[in-house]
Amino acid sequence: MFENKKENKDENGNKEETQESSANGKNPPMPLFYKSPMPLDAKKHGDLSLKKGFGFKFANNVNAVPVNMVEIPQVCHYYPIAFSPDETGTPVAILGLRDNENLFVDENGAWLENTYIPAYVRRYPFIFSEIPNSDQLTLCVDNQPEVIENSKERPFFDAEGAPTQLANDALEFCKSYHAAAQQTLAFAAELAGSGLLIEREAQINVEGNRRINFSGFRIIDEKKLEELDDSVFLDWRKKGWLPILYAHLFSGSQWGRLSHLMNTRLTKEAA
Repeated sequence: MFENKKENKDENGNKEETQESSANGKNPPMPLFYKSPMPLDAKKHGDLSLKKGFGFKFANNVNAVPVNMVEIPQVCHYYPIAFSPDETGTPVAILGLRDNENLFVDENGAWLENTYIPAYVRRYPFIFSEIPNSDQLTLCVDNQPEVIENSKERPFFDAEGAPTQLANDALEFCKSYHAAAQQTLAFAAELAGSGLLIEREAQINVEGNRRINFSGFRIIDEKKLEELDDSVFLDWRKKGWLPILYAHLFSGSQWGRLSHLMNTRLTKEAA
């Protein structure tokens, strides 16, 4: 991601600070949030436990996260939804207007109250890992001191070496997430190749006579959607994709919410 600042003048000729921010960037060596995922093993990790209440501090420096197709109707009520500028067309929830800033996580690592939390965030610190030369997936946990500890408080395995309810719940969640992600890949790829996505830049005025230009994402062009070939439209209707497209369009109203959260944070910073 990048962030540049430059000085512009508004329509009244007053100086204003402009920040340019982006939802895309270089591909990280690891999936977003994860630093050192390790496969859970009863023999090696019988004494390991998940720390209580480590919160969402791990997500406080990202301004966008991937979302799955099935959750978009929920996501659209809380975040603007955009699509990545690459050929995958990955749908993402926009969490902040500046690089390395999530407006929905406070300094204590708490997510904004009464706000839907994307499944990608809720899955952490667990994740599936593919076994080389196999279709098998194995459950991993991010091996970080703020996440796991040697204790019996919230163990991954019981005294007999069997997975605990916590581990089983994590496994089932990762299974559901993986299945939803595979569906999303097909949806996003077809949408990205349809010609409906266009690059967009959000210009948002914030406190202190400043403007934030948020770029590096795509949205659906409503006019192109209206002109979509009937055969494609009917095919997407059969696939259940139309509500997803309209939920994305509806989510555009959430840019105002981001602006409000940004101004609230700027006011705190200036205090």
